[in-house]
Amino acid sequence: MKIFQPLFERAIVWARHRHAPALLTFLSFIEAIFFPVPPELMLAPMCVAQPRRGFYFASLSLLGSMAGMFVGYAIGYYAIEMAMPFIEKMGYAAKFESIKQEAAVNGFWLLLIAGFTPVPFKIFTLASGAVGMPLLPFFFGGAIGRGKRVFLVAGAIRLGGEKAEAALRRFIEPVGWGACVLLVGMIAWMFVRHGA
Repeated sequence: MKIFQPLFERAIVWARHRHAPALLTFLSFIEAIFFPVPPELMLAPMCVAQPRRGFYFASLSLLGSMAGMFVGYAIGYYAIEMAMPFIEKMGYAAKFESIKQEAAVNGFWLLLIAGFTPVPFKIFTLASGAVGMPLLPFFFGGAIGRGKRVFLVAGAIRLGGEKAEAALRRFIEPVGWGACVLLVGMIAWMFVRHGA
């Protein structure tokens, strides 16, 4: 039974909507602060629907993420005690402490690789604020680290053209089910960890 193929087709239709760029920017903004859904899930269908505008969409996503990064930094700097219950609920309390220590020493390099780790980007922005990382390396590390991810998505779809679209359509079912299994596994792990 195909579930994700019709959803993907619907996402392509939504991706052509005139408000889609604004929604992508907003999603990227809130994802950098608290929202658990990565913006690439909206960016990819938008790039498939309008491949010539892919880099424009990636730029919007990056701008939204950068704005959200600074909000996350401010929360980490001024109100980390209020954010800690949220971090603990996500199951990242121990990881947050180790990232915080690393951010104090190698913050720029840490943000460069942050976009390709399984740890949510918001944990890195909060940790950077918590240790008072200087804003200039924070800005450039975050811009490069986050930018390479969104531009890689847009570039791969643009270079791949019809083949990239065909591959997305072909593998959307296993990718969708894989994402569901991961999500259920993460939720179960959080409940077990919280219960322990």
